[in-house]
Amino acid sequence: MRAFRRLSPGFAAAATIVGLAGAAQTAEKAAVFPVELHDPAASYGSRTKPIDAKKLALVTGELRTSLRDKAGLDVIDTAPAASEVEKQGPLFKCNGCAADIAKGLGADLVVTGYAERGANQIFNLTVTIAEAATGKVVRGGQVTIRADDDNTWAHGMRWLVKNRLLAEPLPGKS
Repeated sequence: MRAFRRLSPGFAAAATIVGLAGAAQTAEKAAVFPVELHDPAASYGSRTKPIDAKKLALVTGELRTSLRDKAGLDVIDTAPAASEVEKQGPLFKCNGCAADIAKGLGADLVVTGYAERGANQIFNLTVTIAEAATGKVVRGGQVTIRADDDNTWAHGMRWLVKNRLLAEPLPGKS
C-alpha cells in the first residue's frame, strides 16, 4: 500500500489533482470523458452540429492535456466505454453513471464536462472531477464563454483548469 493512500480518500484525490502526490509511486488514473453539449433550445433527439462537435473536441483535448501535464494524472482512454456512454448519456445528467463507467475502465477519478448553450454565442462550460469509487465530487468549476470561436473556447478551458480545478487552497482547507 502506498503511503499516499493513508490520507482520507477525498483529500488524496484532491491532492493528486493539484500535484501534491509526488510521493506516490504511480499517478492516479483519470477517465476524462468527452465534453458534451447541453442545448436547451434543441429539439429532442437532434444531433450535435459538426461545428459544435469540433469545439467540444478542442476543449476535451485541452482538458486532458492540462490534467496530464499540470496535475500529473494518468489520463486513460475512454474509447472502450463509448457504447456504454452512448447508452447511459449524456453523462452530465445520468445521476452518477460516469463514476461506474470510470471504475470499469480502472480509473481512480472521473472527469466530466458540458457546455450549455445560452444566448447567441454565450456558453457556460462546466467541469466536475469526482472519485470513481464513490462518485464524491472533489473539484468542479464553471466559466462563461462569450464568443463562439476556437481561441475563446480553448482559453475558457485553460482558465477553468488553472483557476478552478487546480487552484489553491484545496476545498475545505485553509
